[in-house]
Amino acid sequence: MDSGVYDVFAKMPTLYTDRLVLRKMTVRDTDDMYEYSCRPEVSRFLLWSPHTDAKVTRSYLRYLQGQYAQKKFYDWAIDLKSTGKMIGTCGFSHIDAENNAAEIGYVLNSDYWGLGYAAEAVARVMKFGFETLGFNRIYARILDGNIQSVRVAEKNLMRHEATHKNALIVKGEYKTYHEYAILKDEFDALFYKN
Repeated sequence: MDSGVYDVFAKMPTLYTDRLVLRKMTVRDTDDMYEYSCRPEVSRFLLWSPHTDAKVTRSYLRYLQGQYAQKKFYDWAIDLKSTGKMIGTCGFSHIDAENNAAEIGYVLNSDYWGLGYAAEAVARVMKFGFETLGFNRIYARILDGNIQSVRVAEKNLMRHEATHKNALIVKGEYKTYHEYAILKDEFDALFYKN
């Protein structure tokens, strides 16, 4: 894969699904992002802690503008088509250009859990990764106990590949995570079969 894959994110492409618009995050997303990023249940299985106030969220979104410009950030805001409300994010937490692989990550406002939005966003981002960016493998690292995230991965036909016991220090504690993955040929066979 050409390392020019990073150039794509300097001008974040907008992606669409039946119910969602995935687009570049902006500082205007502060209120919607803070609405969920302040909730302990949302960040329980993530690497970051709840935002203490909207200033933290605004500062983070300002920081991301520079990361986009430097081609170092690969996440989309998830908007509902029907209302324009931002309800979460989805994108690539890490890109391994040398090995044509990427880690996918996602977070959703808990008001919208259980409605299939996360799986829909992940499917669209995976499609973009395989078809446009030329990835051969997309994987997710899911902290032990995060059943909802496992369901999202499995809905997108990712398979469990490994369990890494106490392999990450998260919020001061050793945590076990499970790795789920799918290869491009598997994705093509499963999503494009007639």
